[in-house]
Amino acid sequence: PPAADESQWPAVQQYLIQKRGLPENMVQALHLRRFVYADSNQNAVFVMRSLTGETTGAFLRGTRGEDNSFMGYARGTKRADGWFYLRLGGKPEDDITRVVITKSPIDALSLATIEGIPQQKTMYLVADSALSLPVEYLQSIPTVIAAYDSDAAGDELALAIQEQLPQTERMRPIAKDWNSELLASCVVNCWIVGH
Repeated sequence: PPAADESQWPAVQQYLIQKRGLPENMVQALHLRRFVYADSNQNAVFVMRSLTGETTGAFLRGTRGEDNSFMGYARGTKRADGWFYLRLGGKPEDDITRVVITKSPIDALSLATIEGIPQQKTMYLVADSALSLPVEYLQSIPTVIAAYDSDAAGDELALAIQEQLPQTERMRPIAKDWNSELLASCVVNCWIVGH
């Protein structure tokens, strides 16, 4: 992954919280754990890790400018060697019994925000291709959810995952994607708490 540039972090943090609607405490916690940081180009850097926690690469999301649509992988990142993921819910000693797969880190964080802290230990994992999934690991998980965009490409990707992992359920946002869903719910709910 690219080197961190702390001088760029305030702008990236502001983008994630204000433009993307992610909770400040979540963004700060991920930054403290070094799962997300800023590089010298003011990209949000989402660290990709193996299932044992070793850093294997990074997913980058541009944040500079009004309509920045840059996103991609840091040079040298192999999508099948690591993933951006976080584990939430359950007790620390619990095994993961539910994996929710999304297309991007921002969608994973948006859906985790929408769902709140789950009762059962859940992993939110990012994979933008059925070919880059940790299939052997996922075969042992009772509940796998393909939570992709509400469009033909999202349906196609979910179907490709279901072919490899028959226990997979499809979950669609009402909006185009999970971040749009979060932002739409925030318009309704966030003004009440002064967001």
